[in-house]
Amino acid sequence: MSATPEPPPPHVCAAFGARVEEPEALEGAVAWRCGEIVLKPAANTAEAAWVAQTLDVLEPDDIRISRPVRSTDGRWVVSGWSASRDVMGRPEPRHDEVVAMSLRLHASSRYLSRPRFLQLRQDIYALADRMAWGEEDYVLPQDKGGRLYDVLAGSRRPVQLQPQVVHGDLFGNVLFAGDASPGVIDFNAYWRPAEWAAAVVVVDSLAWGGADPAIVERWSHLTDWPQALLRALLFRLAVHALHPRSNAKTLTGLERSSQMVLEVL
Repeated sequence: MSATPEPPPPHVCAAFGARVEEPEALEGAVAWRCGEIVLKPAANTAEAAWVAQTLDVLEPDDIRISRPVRSTDGRWVVSGWSASRDVMGRPEPRHDEVVAMSLRLHASSRYLSRPRFLQLRQDIYALADRMAWGEEDYVLPQDKGGRLYDVLAGSRRPVQLQPQVVHGDLFGNVLFAGDASPGVIDFNAYWRPAEWAAAVVVVDSLAWGGADPAIVERWSHLTDWPQALLRALLFRLAVHALHPRSNAKTLTGLERSSQMVLEVL
């Protein structure tokens, strides 16, 4: 069993103006709520600082942003921790709304320059991303998704989509609160087309969110949609195959997604 993550130390809470004696661990995330501030560990200081700087100025239409908080001395990261304002709401199975929000978010982020840290990333998500786009080869475990990945990879075709800065993991990271605008937490940056980011939401929603299969057709007006879906599915299959906690049983959802993607290829 993995060790229980440690909460932020008192000096970090104080540095961000979060003076709650006992931080509350957030369900489903390695983060702690301290009053109106959420603190989370920053595995990569450069990336965490970039996310904070970006979310501090990004102004997408009809989206609530979890705005970053500077420390008392102006830093975005203190002792490996970053902070942001709490956003009211919770994830809900409003999958089409998340896709629509993704497109609005990325209309706002399309002017951002490519962050340098993306070129240096070597984690399983970066490897899976490069594999999905045919930029890197790696032999995946066959029983954890590699077999299906190999079958589908042969269907890749050239696309005319333009890369930009996108949030590549919106499923489960969008919060709803009644009729309020959807709220986005964090920003998992990738340099890929906005259509691909929308396709990742669709693939995830089909695999793990119980989405209506017709969601694939509802967004078919997007440019190169079948190929965007294919690359999103290949990305998730590669992540699954590379992840140490995945297994043949957890592959079921992605197998279901693949059946629906295959129908539009």
